[in-house]
Amino acid sequence: MKINYKVNSNMTCEFEGSSQTEIFENLANFSEVFSMDTCGKCGKKNVRYVVREVDDNKYYELRCNDCRAKLAFGVHKKGGTLFPKRKDDKGTWLNSQGWLKWNPETKQSE
Repeated sequence: MKINYKVNSNMTCEFEGSSQTEIFENLANFSEVFSMDTCGKCGKKNVRYVVREVDDNKYYELRCNDCRAKLAFGVHKKGGTLFPKRKDDKGTWLNSQGWLKWNPETKQSE
């Protein structure tokens, strides 16, 4: 079974699976990462996908080209799929759905 899926205004993809549940799981994993096309801080539709590598560690982010905010992604230990980081290290929900922007006055991401 094949399905074509329009993710957002800029992206379409094709999934193949042997059952509805397999297709559903693929769509859920994919859309959690790729359906976002709007910055959570300024609301503009000018975001890009970024992969940075520091000391052999890869960091996956969405970045806003207008306000420079970013949304970080983690990698699941099992399966290696990505997920948006919407909570801090203590498990508290972040503002702006996880989008953070560096504040030079406080020297923190907010």
